[in-house]
Amino acid sequence: MNVFMKIRQSLMSKLILIVGTVLLVSMATWSYFNVHYQMRRVMQNIVHGTDRLTNTIRLGTHYSMMLNSRDDISQIIQNIGRQPEIENIRIYNKQGQIKFSINAEEIDSTTNIKNEACYICHRTEPPQTELNLDQRTRIFDSGRGYRLLGIITPIFNEPGCATECHFHPADKKVLGALDVVVSLADVDREIGNAKKSSYGLLIFVFVVTSMLICVFVLRFVNRPIKRLIEGTRSISKGDYNVQVNVEQDDEMGQLAGAINRMCSEISKHEEQLNKQRDEYQELFEGVPCLITVQDQNYRLLRFNREFFEKFEPEPGNYCFHAYKGRKEKCLNCPVEKTFADGLSHVAEETGVNKDGTPAHWLVRTSPIRDADGKIVAAMEISLDITERKLLEVQLEKSEEKYHAFFNNIPNPVFVLDMDTFRILDCNDSVQAVYGHHREEVIGESFFSLFVASEEAALAKQLRSASEINQARHRHRSGRNLFVNIRISPSEYSDRKVLLVTTSDITKRLEAEQQLIQASKMATLGEMATGVAHELNQPLSVIKTASSFLLKKVNGDLSVDPKVLHTMLDKVDRNIDRAANIINHMRQFARKSDLELEKVQINDVLLSAFEIFSQQLKVRGIDVVWELDRTLPPVEADMGRLEQVFINLLLNARDAIEEHWDQTVSGEDGKVITIRSYRKDGWVCCEVRDTGGGIPEAVAEKIFEPFFTTKEVGKGTGLGLSISYGIVKECRGTIEAVSSEGGGAAFIVSFPVQEENHAA
Repeated sequence: MNVFMKIRQSLMSKLILIVGTVLLVSMATWSYFNVHYQMRRVMQNIVHGTDRLTNTIRLGTHYSMMLNSRDDISQIIQNIGRQPEIENIRIYNKQGQIKFSINAEEIDSTTNIKNEACYICHRTEPPQTELNLDQRTRIFDSGRGYRLLGIITPIFNEPGCATECHFHPADKKVLGALDVVVSLADVDREIGNAKKSSYGLLIFVFVVTSMLICVFVLRFVNRPIKRLIEGTRSISKGDYNVQVNVEQDDEMGQLAGAINRMCSEISKHEEQLNKQRDEYQELFEGVPCLITVQDQNYRLLRFNREFFEKFEPEPGNYCFHAYKGRKEKCLNCPVEKTFADGLSHVAEETGVNKDGTPAHWLVRTSPIRDADGKIVAAMEISLDITERKLLEVQLEKSEEKYHAFFNNIPNPVFVLDMDTFRILDCNDSVQAVYGHHREEVIGESFFSLFVASEEAALAKQLRSASEINQARHRHRSGRNLFVNIRISPSEYSDRKVLLVTTSDITKRLEAEQQLIQASKMATLGEMATGVAHELNQPLSVIKTASSFLLKKVNGDLSVDPKVLHTMLDKVDRNIDRAANIINHMRQFARKSDLELEKVQINDVLLSAFEIFSQQLKVRGIDVVWELDRTLPPVEADMGRLEQVFINLLLNARDAIEEHWDQTVSGEDGKVITIRSYRKDGWVCCEVRDTGGGIPEAVAEKIFEPFFTTKEVGKGTGLGLSISYGIVKECRGTIEAVSSEGGGAAFIVSFPVQEENHAA
């Protein structure tokens, strides 16, 4: 079907099909008539030749017939019948008896008067005596694969016959008939060869002519047409730089040249139209007022950028609903008047902005007509005069409203000059938080409230950031305050200012710090046994060395210098080890403020485990490490992050012990797995245990303050809650999941910054 459609839609196929059909029909018709004409000519020649032979036989036997010499007649017939193309020669008498024949067996036999030869004359009564050559001629099949031609000729009773031989009466007109039958085998063979030659020539001429036509059509019609089609398709797609190359001087070449010139002209005109369109579009979009185009039903057909940004409508919305908030058209609608009289109209209208605030516009309409002058749309231009309308009301209320809100805000609010950060105004809450009277700080630099060492760093943040958390300010008494700062640009007395609000979070941070420190102390108490074991090892080494040396001294014995050096070296290294453990514990126990810095999470894990390893060893808990050594650093507080991992290790230890005490005997299977890896732009560390897991009923409460699954007296319920807060302050996440093989896993993740990864 597709092939048929392609052929049907192809001009080349149509040309070849039509021309080929006409050529084939013409040549076939010519061959048909030519073959039949030649066959007719050949048969006519054969018939006339056979007729002449018949006359020759008749004339040759005439004399012998006049003498009634039967032997001479028979001899003449036999001699003539020896010719290869002669099949038979017979002479019939009036009664249909064969009197003479080249076939001796049929002589004196009588044939049916109605047979093929005799029936030519005896088909009528009385028998016909005058027949033309065509009537006397018959062609019939020999039964041996070829045709036969027979011509029967009447033998008339001539006047000489009646007077000379006296054998036949004078009243008889026809004495008998001469029948000559010749073979057409050679003629049929020649005709067949002629037909084959003619049809072969027909096919050869048709094929050659068709090939020439195909070549001509392909070269001078199909190829140029394809190029013309490709060119016009490119033009239809907007490519006016295309050139149709048809190197012919005929109509195809002229058509290609015309298309190229048309393309060039279209390109020039389109460029001008696009330029004008862009200019008009830019004017339409850039006009600093609201422009809409509406139909007679007040639906929006088009609108400019200003209108879209202000109301965000969709094409097809009603104008009175889009920016006037009405459910029906305005009572005094200038668009309706414009459609009614075709004139421009002006009106003042009131509506609402997309945020619900009232608005006022000065509206002017004008008609848009089609080519026939019919009004098809109306353009409405609205100039916002809301400020002019509300200016007096706003001016009256602004001062009162400003002071009412400004002074009643419970948090300190400052109005700062955007360039110098000088305090232009502040509310009464400044005295309650900072201890300064309002008059004391107005005119002063906002940085006078900061700790001196942080002024430079915070100056840059004030210009670019919208909030600053946990900034340190100074109270009038000299003590430090921790505040969260919110910054937003604004206007104050026709000048650009920064509106700054501060929130005192000092007490909250102190409470959090005390809570964190209490959690540290609780953790240190739980680790006391492990720390004692850690210190016992270096003390044992020192005790052994000192006892050995004391024994030598008491016995007044000498000590080998190498042995003395070795023992003193061990004493020195174990003293350093004990000192490191004590320093680590002291550093962990001290209070510290949150300071984010770049830390390697693997180092924090190892540090947390260092002071906790003995706890796990004593309880028979194995630790499996799976650390990725290629992790980039993250931003966190190393001290507080160490507290998080210690809390997770303590929870893993308690979960394993509780599970093993209740359900399992023996020590095998007590395992804590510590992993670190990177996943989807996050650095993750995982602490997994083989305890009892996390029940679904408590999974959502596990990070809530004072919630614990441990027995009374074994947990405060603050460890995971504090860990959750520390991780959040470091901009990370922490989650608890159940392991597939039992137990629980806590996953702590921190975002990877590109600069950290590059470093």
